[in-house]
Amino acid sequence: MKTATILFCLLAACSQPREAPRAAVQVPPPDLRQKFPLQNQVSMQLVPDHVLGKSFMPGGNLAEYKHGAQQYRVFLIRADDAQKAAFLLVDWRNALSQPQYLANMGGFFGQDAGTPVYVFSKGPYVAGWVGLPQTDADRLARQFATRLN
Repeated sequence: MKTATILFCLLAACSQPREAPRAAVQVPPPDLRQKFPLQNQVSMQLVPDHVLGKSFMPGGNLAEYKHGAQQYRVFLIRADDAQKAAFLLVDWRNALSQPQYLANMGGFFGQDAGTPVYVFSKGPYVAGWVGLPQTDADRLARQFATRLN
């Protein structure tokens, strides 16, 4: 009789309805608009996930700029730590065609679907310029890097 009671208790415990798995709560990316220069800025948006449509990119800020005939975009994301930012930089290197290593910034310059991209990381941040020649992007990136503390 004891065995039957124990078996009944075990079966009853196993047949309890289980909670459905909870959906992962997506934390919005931090709003880093204060890090961006305002000069020549046309728009700013907080992208919830996949900045520039890249599957490896989390959410972050994306600004559009126009200076004379030049139109370009600047993105900035804050990863959990410097190591994760470095891994995102490697993902960028793999996404670019003919990536050139930028020793002065620890980043890469290359083409993404025929558009020039300049990307670097500093600490937990990953920043990039889309649509500018390397010399222009390098000058702006150096200035921008001083804002990333």
